This record gives sequence, structure tokens and C-alpha cells, in this order.
Amino acid sequence: MARPKTAYVCAECGASALQWFGSCPSCGAAGTLSETIAEKASSHRYGAGATAAAVAISGIEAREVERAPTGLAELDRVLGGGLVAGQVVLIGGDPGIGKSTLLLQALAATPAPARTLYVSGEESAEQVATRARRLALQAPRVHLLAETQLERIVAALEAGRPQVAVIDSIQTIWSETMQSAPGSVAQVRECAAQLTRRAKAAGAALFLIGHVTKEGAIAGPRVLEHIVDTVLYFEGDPNSSFRLIRAVKNRFGAVNELGVFAMTDRGLRGVANPSALFLQQHPRAVPGSCVLATLEGTRPLLVEIQALVDPAHAPNPRRLSVGLEQNRLAMLLAVLHRHCGVATWEQDVFVNAVGGMKISEPAADLAVSLAVVSSLTDRPIPGKVVAFGEIGLAGEVRPAPRGQDRLKEAAKLGFEKAIVPKANQPKGKIEELEVIAVERVDQAVARLREL
Repeated sequence: MARPKTAYVCAECGASALQWFGSCPSCGAAGTLSETIAEKASSHRYGAGATAAAVAISGIEAREVERAPTGLAELDRVLGGGLVAGQVVLIGGDPGIGKSTLLLQALAATPAPARTLYVSGEESAEQVATRARRLALQAPRVHLLAETQLERIVAALEAGRPQVAVIDSIQTIWSETMQSAPGSVAQVRECAAQLTRRAKAAGAALFLIGHVTKEGAIAGPRVLEHIVDTVLYFEGDPNSSFRLIRAVKNRFGAVNELGVFAMTDRGLRGVANPSALFLQQHPRAVPGSCVLATLEGTRPLLVEIQALVDPAHAPNPRRLSVGLEQNRLAMLLAVLHRHCGVATWEQDVFVNAVGGMKISEPAADLAVSLAVVSSLTDRPIPGKVVAFGEIGLAGEVRPAPRGQDRLKEAAKLGFEKAIVPKANQPKGKIEELEVIAVERVDQAVARLREL
């Protein structure tokens, strides 16, 4: 029997090579080529003279996209309001984070008369049913299929014609037309492509659960994320009961939306007031703590920023930030020294965003700076003060987008004062909230000392 031919396939772009290289010849990524069995070329040939007719974009009628709710408000928020017919969603996360539980609950909560199908490639149908009973799910319209072969799954989709289907997980599915092992680059790419074509043709919404690598990225070829319509990441601290789901790609809605869930003995429950998760409850005001009004997609959130400034015991002081960009912290310390006379060159500076929150927007600059000054001077900021604003190298405080929404969220949670950029000062008065508008960072530090 002839030995099957092998090839080396890139996990990033899916390109193949006849021999191993340290870097992919196509995309240049280092260490991404892995050995796999070379597949036979398809016998399909396009007919001679076959052409595709192009149409003018002005002649295409644009229709409003209809959305179907999943029954989970936080998941609907991240999806942009619900599922679209033919939408393919890829969701990734660490093992045991709750991906299967989330989608099983979503299928059970799907409004009638929609038919749903849960395809499990990692557990038996009995195990999935046991979990559903443990979660007390009423799921009479949810059908289970324990199968890993692609052709049988496609046949089940065509026979049952579900409106919503879940594949758990895409790395376990394999096709008999390919010789590669399940989970290989070729298998994942081909199975995902065929399932996507099937969902588009039938107008069914499809969830694909994906494994993640040790770096936190979805395992498999990078082309997998390009095939699907929406990519979601399910995150959370293993030592905490709270879970965050965020969209990094969405063809039918905004990206960077955030959904918050709490893991309970009855499964995942949506959190109506996520700001409470990221506000540490102190019995009294403590130095180095400042509340930031930030945005996650369209949702305003209040997050506590903590700073610790301590004398350095090494020639090179440490600059460490958790949940915030470290290079930006170094820039802010230089601005504070130049424009406010706040010197930290002999101090270790540690900054943390409470609750495992990851903040990337520059509107966190003002809150971080005030927290650093508070810790350095050992003077606490009053507990009912919130701040936001971007700081420039010249010391100016720049406006943040949707400042009105941030202020309303702060007022709703009982905050009494807000230090904001002058350009974000509201035209009308916000009830029970005093707005302190500043133009420069030295003004903000001076007003902080007056509180």
C-alpha cells in the first residue's frame, strides 16, 4: 500500500508547502507550519464558458435585517439584537468556562415554534441531557445528536431543518472525503466551510464552538474566523463566578459589545447591572482608588481603577499595569511629572482595573492619573467621585465619546461628582451630579486636592 503524501499547512493562513519551513512562505508567520496528509484535488471542474452576471449596486434593494431573539438578553446584546437568518457564529473560550452551557440555555430559551438542534462531538446525548436536567431547562424543541462525521451531521440538518443549530465543537468534526485527522487544519477548514454553506442555503443560524490555544486565540486556521459572520470570545476568571462575552467581529452589528453573566448552580444568568461587578466595595475611602466611566461597545460601565505607588528597592523602578496598556502608563507618569510636578522616578507604580476588566480606550487616562496622585500623596478620593478623559502630551484633557451616557450611568449609581473634560460638560444639569470640567491635567489634580 502506497504511503500517503504529506504536506505542511500553515495554521494562520491555511497555505500549504511541500517541505517544512521555519516561517510560512505565504504569510510569513513563524512556527505555524504543521505536517498533515495531503488531500487529493477535487474532481469538480467549472463548465466551459460559465460566467457570473454582475449587477449594479444601485439596483440592489437593501432590506432591513430581521433578527430572532435567543432568549438570553446579554447574548442578544452582543449579537447586535438577536440572530439573523443564515448567520454563522464562532464562539471560543477556555475549557470549562461555560460555552456549552451558554448555548444549551440559548437553545432552550429560543421562542416557539423554532426548531433547534444541538450536535455534540465531545459528549454523549445522555451527558447533555443530564446537564439540561441539572440546569432545570424546559427544552421540548431541542433535539440532540451525538455525532462527529460531517456527512451525517449535514444529513441531520437537512432532515430536521432546524432554525438554530449548535456544533460542539468544530475541532471534533471530520469528513470522510479527507484523510487528515480530526482537528487538523484541513479538516477544520473544510468542515467549517461546508457547514457554513449549508446554513446559508437553508437560512438557519449556526453556532460553532471552537477550542482556544494557550495564547487565548481560537485554535485552527486563521481562515476559520474569516469564514464566519460573527466571532465571540467567552472570558472569565476561573476563581470568579462572573463571565464576559464580547464580539470581536460581527457583520450584523457593532463589535466590542460586552455581555455579562454570572455562573450559578442553575447555569448562567445575565447580570442587569454589570457596573456593580467592577466597583470594589470599601468600608471607607482608600488612597489610590478612582472610579472610571468607560464604554464597552454601546454600554457605559463604571470600573474602579486602583493604583499603588511605593518606594523602589531596585535601580530601575517597576511600571506594571493589569487591564490597562503599560506603555500608556509610562506616558502618563511623564506627563504628570512635566505638567503637575508629580515625580515618580524613584517609585514603583502598579495599576489595576478591578474585576479582570480590560480597558483599551484612552478615556481612562484621567482616572489613572488621579489614582496615581492619590496613592502617592496618601490622600483618598471621596467615594462618590467618577472621572474620565484622555490626556495629551501637552497636558491637555481631551474629550471622550458619548460623555453624556457616561455621566447618566454615574448619576444612576449614586455618584455625586464627576471630573470630566471641558468639552464633555453637559449643556443641561444632571440631577444630583456635580460636573467639574477641566481643560488641563494640572487643573484636575488641583481640583482633586480641594475635594
